[in-house]
Amino acid sequence: MRHSIPLSALLALTLWSGGCSTPVDEPGSTLPGTCQANAPILSAQKTDLLFVIDNSASMAEEQAAIATELPAFLEELRRDNGLEQDFRVGVITTSVYLNADINGHVQFSLYNDQAGRLQPVPDAQGRPTAERYLEGTDPELLEKFRRLVKQGTQGSGQETPFEAVRLAVTPPLSTAVVGAGGNGGFLRDGARLVVVVVSDEEDCSSTQRPAPVALTTDTSRDLCSEQAGQLTPVQEYYQLFRGLVDGTGATREVLWATIGPVGLTDKRAELVTDTTSQGTFVRNADCPTSYGPGYRQREMASLFDSGLRNLDSVCRASFRDTLVSIASVARTSQSIEVMNLPDPRLALVRVTREDGSIQTCSVAGGDVSYVPSAQGRAARLYFQSSCPRRLTDQKIEVKLLCAN
Repeated sequence: MRHSIPLSALLALTLWSGGCSTPVDEPGSTLPGTCQANAPILSAQKTDLLFVIDNSASMAEEQAAIATELPAFLEELRRDNGLEQDFRVGVITTSVYLNADINGHVQFSLYNDQAGRLQPVPDAQGRPTAERYLEGTDPELLEKFRRLVKQGTQGSGQETPFEAVRLAVTPPLSTAVVGAGGNGGFLRDGARLVVVVVSDEEDCSSTQRPAPVALTTDTSRDLCSEQAGQLTPVQEYYQLFRGLVDGTGATREVLWATIGPVGLTDKRAELVTDTTSQGTFVRNADCPTSYGPGYRQREMASLFDSGLRNLDSVCRASFRDTLVSIASVARTSQSIEVMNLPDPRLALVRVTREDGSIQTCSVAGGDVSYVPSAQGRAARLYFQSSCPRRLTDQKIEVKLLCAN
């Protein structure tokens, strides 16, 4: 067992033996005068999962492959590594607009029924229902989720996952009620947002209407890459996503994962051309079923995780390991919501690691930081680098120091 600082030093924060007064008596003190019988309460970890599915003409096999491996994804997501998991999932598509140059005539069209809107959950016969997202407690979650990720292949051939997410998580869509065509109610206060993009082509996102890049029928060129300087910079989208706040004004924790057009062996983004009997196509190197390079897709993933653990190739034969990895990250937050904590200096956080060893961490020792409740926000403990939460942790407990 490792203590961040000696318990005697921690107790010194709550006890004062000299003189007649104690810290309990000081003005504004939150230290209790007697020991508490009830330990602090750890709230369930809330996670809102947003899948962004490419529904262009080339994506039927990839959508089916995602649906096949959802049991493993959900099993991993539900694993208890110290906190109860409270999650929900919704799906949007990569279709926002199509700007097409056909024989010298540019035609711009919008996908108004998609464009960041949560897609309806199909019933068993494939008919749309009023449901726009699924709760983790739904007894039919798996079958509904499998139907929901199969978004078909009639969407835009100009994939814009970044712009679709921007529309989905910002007003007016994020606040307008579902009945009025919005996504209101999906994003919860105090919940983390995990975005999972699944696409076999480059991102071609712009906040401009009409879009500045117009596609042609020439499959030997990727105009979204060639004219990337006209698109909205990836960094601009990233800053917007990292700056999201919830309804209480608290910063929303956002994680990003991509199953996209990058190399199978090293996740590199590199344009190559492939000549077949059907014509010449642009692909990403080491990714034979892609239809474009993944420069922007890789850049976005790297901004969220420089180690690229959140990025994998859409050209894999199976997405099982990829989805399990995404789920393990999604369920492991570096902060926890806590109630019934009278003073953070009294808190000892005990983390049971994979091998059964226990690491004891504290606010006083600098291993955990504390943000008090305010404006409807619950108090939170944030794990520091000296005491990180790990994917394999078995248990988390918060204990209170007591003079007795």
